Amino acid sequence: MRYLLLFVSCSIFLLIRCHTTSNASLVYSTTPPFNLDSTVNMIIEIPAGTTAKYEMNKRAYSLQIDSINGQPRFIDYLGYPGNYGMIPNTLLPKSRGGDGDPLDVLLLGAAKQRGSIQKVIIIGVLELLDNGEQDDKLIAIPVQSKWSKISTIADLDEHYPGVKTIIATFFENYKGGKQMEIKGWGNVKKAMLILQQSTSQ
Repeated sequence: MRYLLLFVSCSIFLLIRCHTTSNASLVYSTTPPFNLDSTVNMIIEIPAGTTAKYEMNKRAYSLQIDSINGQPRFIDYLGYPGNYGMIPNTLLPKSRGGDGDPLDVLLLGAAKQRGSIQKVIIIGVLELLDNGEQDDKLIAIPVQSKWSKISTIADLDEHYPGVKTIIATFFENYKGGKQMEIKGWGNVKKAMLILQQSTSQ
């Protein structure tokens, strides 16, 4: 009887988990990049300060930890300097020099829950090459009054000096070796152009 109860409990747990995962995948896959209030949606894959390399499966739209040789992947560097994630229903196509993945975004500020969908404001872009492929990182801020004085990369320099250097140093080194090449910083107009191009597939 005890084993039967255990079996039933496990079965119910798996059904609930599968149903929850299915619902989450549906929400992720139908979330638009843009909102009517000019904010942008992002899905948090890696909370600020952490090193576990989670990413969105772009086919199944499910969040899963990356692996190397069957082992969970953790970056061998300091934790992420912001909340790292992707903008749903975007793509940097290889035909245009991209990496074939959704557009990456780094949300500054306090850590957010992995898997959560955040409304953010884009303020610029760090233009990068990853082994020769376009791998830009949009830079975003939360929709909160604390950040109301920031709307551009220049504002970020003025009010939070050194943050650009921290971000650039992280992305230049977090993969080790010479994989990442920094091309420079772009303004809001450049960032939104990249975003627009990534949604016009």
